[in-house]
Amino acid sequence: MNEQNDEISLKELIDKGKEWFAYLLSQWKIIVLAGVLGAALGLTYSFIKKPVYTATLSFALEDEKSGGGLGGALGLASSFGFDLGGSGGGMFTGSNLTELFKSRSMVEQTLLSPVILDGKISSLAEMYIQDKEWREKWIEKPKFASIQFLPNANRKNFTRVHDSILGVMYNDLSKNGLTVAQKDKKVSIISIDMSSTNELFAKYFTEALAKKVSDFYIDTKSKKARMNMAILEKQTDSIRGELNAAITGVAVATDNTFSLNPALNVRRTPSARRQVDVQANTAILTELVKQSELAKVTLRKETPLIQIIDRPILPLAKERFGKAKGILLGGFLAGFLMVLGLIMRRVLKQIG
Repeated sequence: MNEQNDEISLKELIDKGKEWFAYLLSQWKIIVLAGVLGAALGLTYSFIKKPVYTATLSFALEDEKSGGGLGGALGLASSFGFDLGGSGGGMFTGSNLTELFKSRSMVEQTLLSPVILDGKISSLAEMYIQDKEWREKWIEKPKFASIQFLPNANRKNFTRVHDSILGVMYNDLSKNGLTVAQKDKKVSIISIDMSSTNELFAKYFTEALAKKVSDFYIDTKSKKARMNMAILEKQTDSIRGELNAAITGVAVATDNTFSLNPALNVRRTPSARRQVDVQANTAILTELVKQSELAKVTLRKETPLIQIIDRPILPLAKERFGKAKGILLGGFLAGFLMVLGLIMRRVLKQIG
């Protein structure tokens, strides 16, 4: 009995499917018309949609590890409070470095980089605004109409409106355009991809971002070593001045005791004191000069080498929404939506 009910249910299901197919077939003109309209809209969209250009820049990072061998040779420097062996940028390794490229600070500094726009020196932010045609939309908004983003402008002087606009730019670029990735964890090669509907903007932004991050990274990594070297150079100059003064003092004291009665040894004391100063300052200066040279070696060791491998070259890789793709996709979506609409309308009628 159950098998008979199952056979009847299956037969009813097949009959129901035939009924729906016949209904949709009777509406073929509407479905086809919807498909044609959808194809026309898809074709129109393919003409309106701007092509997306992608600029790619890759570079290799060589970062020598400090330590070991120099540590034992820097004893005197440590006694003066200098630390020549430490690394100043261990935080920027691996994925941290790729995140640095996508940070708001680096992107905003890049947007304020100078660029030639219509024969005039402008900024990438102004180039972005022009590409998005925001100026036309700001004509009726006084607080936006006078906003300017000058190249290399001081970020501290920006108003709340400046910050708001830069925030919109950053969100758009970081989510829809900028991609930074390390090709292989074992190889320090980083690739930057920037996608934009403006070919020149994609190229200029990628190059400017690489330079900004490179300068910041090198400055941060070598900051401690540069500070120590500057202190050592200052100390060396100071001791050298003291030594020269002590040498002069010895000469003056010697002149004052020339042909002096040998019995009057007290009068020779200033000369002896100056001689001791000369010897002490000579020893200190000798060691400081050694430490200064070691500091220079450390600075070179702490300064990473960033070598650009590939730069974006015009014309850039272009991705266009094709006409055939627009026709097929638009026609299919429109026809599918029309079928769903017809089914929903009939179901509602049957329920009502």
